[in-house]
Amino acid sequence: MTAYDDLMAYQRETEALSQVAGRLGWDQETMMPRDAAPQRGAEMAAMEGVLHARRTDPRVADWLSEAETSGGVEGAQLRHIKRSYERASKVPAKLASEIARVTSEAQGKWAEAREANDFAAFAPVLKEVVSLKRDEGAALSAGGDVYDAMLDDYEPGATAAELSAMFDALRPRLVELREGILAAPAPAALQGAFDEGAQMKLSRQIAKTFGYDMAKGRVDKAVHPFSSGSGLDVRITTRTSETDPFNCLYSTIHEVGHACYEQNIDPDYLLTPLGQGVSMGVHESQSRIYENQIGRGRAFTGWLYGQMRDAFGDFGIADEDAFYATVNRVENGYIRTEADEVQYNLHVLLRFDLERALVSRDIEVDDLEAAWNERFAADFGFAVDKASNGVLQDVHWSVGLFGYFPTYTLGNVYAGCLNKAMRKGVPDVDAALARGDTSHATRWLRENVQTHGGLYTPREVIAKACEFDPSEAPLLGYLEDKFNGIYGL
Repeated sequence: MTAYDDLMAYQRETEALSQVAGRLGWDQETMMPRDAAPQRGAEMAAMEGVLHARRTDPRVADWLSEAETSGGVEGAQLRHIKRSYERASKVPAKLASEIARVTSEAQGKWAEAREANDFAAFAPVLKEVVSLKRDEGAALSAGGDVYDAMLDDYEPGATAAELSAMFDALRPRLVELREGILAAPAPAALQGAFDEGAQMKLSRQIAKTFGYDMAKGRVDKAVHPFSSGSGLDVRITTRTSETDPFNCLYSTIHEVGHACYEQNIDPDYLLTPLGQGVSMGVHESQSRIYENQIGRGRAFTGWLYGQMRDAFGDFGIADEDAFYATVNRVENGYIRTEADEVQYNLHVLLRFDLERALVSRDIEVDDLEAAWNERFAADFGFAVDKASNGVLQDVHWSVGLFGYFPTYTLGNVYAGCLNKAMRKGVPDVDAALARGDTSHATRWLRENVQTHGGLYTPREVIAKACEFDPSEAPLLGYLEDKFNGIYGL
């Protein structure tokens, strides 16, 4: 066995253990008894201790220095392992385990506080999380920018300065588009009650329509929809609301985008560093293009209208064109995950700025709810009515995901680029979507993005797929064309 072979055999065991840790997290969100949270925190801390020890094992450095490859796949594997080793080696083992323990417990406390609309009840444990993540960021940055070090966990190579410039280019045109839309007559909204069992049945049907392999996955319910796992075991969750079936259906399509990315990676990469999505920005590009450019497009919504009528009977929307407008209705709202395409990124930019301020100590946890409410009123023009519609709506900070939020908007930018390239490469895509056949679109995404896993860097995989460098321009053009058409602007 060569040094490379020894390293990869060791790495496959590490990847397998990481998947087990991920399954603990899935269970915590879906099936774990509520009072088990302290024990689960200890279990997660123990798992993180084992994983941290493996990632920083001195043998990894020896194998890396001795391994010889000809580049290509082997070179990409080494690039990922080296990056993981160097980052893990900067973080003390005790700190890594403590973060795992505290964030596991914080997740349950966040859910309880969200249900009670009580930020003060969540603030003490959030202070612990923020303090620990600041320490981790300082260790990772080694004197550099702490937030950039956090961001690098989710979007390797990106910087806050680069993303700020992109977001600054998005904001004014999104605000201008929103103002024009809100001044125009709005399409009809859904009215009435929609059986939640029927919602879940239809959501599973739609998951299969988008190519989600149920033999290697499952659909469950959770407070906050998510996707978990990779390779042969990729699970998603959604949620239901009796008065809003779109919440369930489009949450499902969104998470199926994530899940299909993981299911469609080259099987030769299973349980290796290349065997999962290369970054959260690229991951989000898949979930957003499935949900929006495909799932909310005129062609697919025409097919979905028939499925909705089959599932729920006459629900008050006259025809396919009216249904398309209703699906894409722009209206004021508090919740990021329920936001329309025009306003969604404004929700993300709010969080991006607030978490950067938290990390840099420009604000503290005790100031966070007031800062959120002030910024929300300034950005959206109305006041937050309760904490669950404001600072408590997202799970991310409770589990320590600082640096994650900006990848949502970056994913939208990437999705805009991919949509432009896909429609050039598959000119008959809408004809297929109108029949409920997503395979033309999803095959293009599988072949050009998903199969590569971690083979390329994030920007490389998007640039190779699109044959141009990613920018915000295609997303803005798509949004303006679509919503000017719907609203007659």
